[in-house]
Amino acid sequence: MDLHTVTGFRRARTRADLALAPGERILGGGTWLFSEPQPDVTGLVDLTTMGWEPLTVRDDGGLDIAATATIAELARFGEATGRPLLAQCAHALLASFKIWHTATVGGNVCRSYAAAGMVALCVALDGVALVWTPDGGGYRIPVADLVTGNGTNALRPGEVLRALELPGPALRARTGFRKIALADLGRSGAVLTGRVDDDGSCVFGITAATAAPTALRYPAPPGPDRLRADAAALPGYYTDPLGSADWRRQVSGVLLAEIHEEVAG
Repeated sequence: MDLHTVTGFRRARTRADLALAPGERILGGGTWLFSEPQPDVTGLVDLTTMGWEPLTVRDDGGLDIAATATIAELARFGEATGRPLLAQCAHALLASFKIWHTATVGGNVCRSYAAAGMVALCVALDGVALVWTPDGGGYRIPVADLVTGNGTNALRPGEVLRALELPGPALRARTGFRKIALADLGRSGAVLTGRVDDDGSCVFGITAATAAPTALRYPAPPGPDRLRADAAALPGYYTDPLGSADWRRQVSGVLLAEIHEEVAG
């Protein structure tokens, strides 16, 4: 879609270039920005020209994902390194081949939709967001806390998501994944993830089914019955044209129990 109100375009090369004038917006892949009218936007600042390395493996085995890394780059890395959850969460997105090679990981997190596949990934693997602030500082916040609702997050005006950090132990863990939608080509109605670390501790994530991401944590596998009960007791399940709250609650419990059997067996 053409953005007829945009009269200015800048390529960011340094952090100072990310200071926004009134009406300017950060441009990553632009797959959402150009999908609907943006009447308040008069200028775009291209983040992809900052030259960030898309994916960096740290010495501790953790992974730093630049906000400008594309969904396709992350999926290929997961497939090449035997980390299936990275590609599975990418496939949870309702997106074409073209979108996969344009949409950014950071953009998916910053849109913060309930069905955001990159949010599901970060919740499953305890991902942390590195956020740059307008005053030249920065802070880190778990992605599970950054996303506050379906399309809302805790980012303040002028803040820029710099990277997503995945810890090494979580990347080495056994993982499981399930997704369900009411239509073959429909948006995910529930995305469920599970992880068992080397010490036996567990994290089970619920996204798409709840407006904000939810993580259930246990010091050891809790058993499928308790996991189903804990999932059913959670708040935040919602109703929209893609599924009712009761349906989302029910399928989340069933699919989490399947994941439990897969990763804890």
